[in-house]
Amino acid sequence: MKAEGKNDLAERTKAFALDIIEMTGSLPRTTAAQVLGKQILRSATSIGANYREASRGRSKPEFIAEIGDCLKEAEETGYWLELLGEARIVPADKLNSLLDESRQLIAILVTISKRARENL
Repeated sequence: MKAEGKNDLAERTKAFALDIIEMTGSLPRTTAAQVLGKQILRSATSIGANYREASRGRSKPEFIAEIGDCLKEAEETGYWLELLGEARIVPADKLNSLLDESRQLIAILVTISKRARENL
């Protein structure tokens, strides 16, 4: 992956985390909303942090493992977004862009993981 591509994904995962931070700040003060909010806040902010670690990996296997962690956190974030919508805690129209970005990040990370494994 080109250096600019890595930077683009680092910025994109950071922007996604900031969008999640904003969304969780406006969640209702119910127990369910707050528990789900904490879960999604943790997983969404971990995507970019793990990607930065992967970018600085010392070896290809370490890179692959860190990208796997990114993917795991992205999948988990998607799950929490789905729950927030299906439980009607957040209106679907407010979640659509976050769900779309979550799915796009997952697709990108799957591609990176596959290519890295192929080039191992």
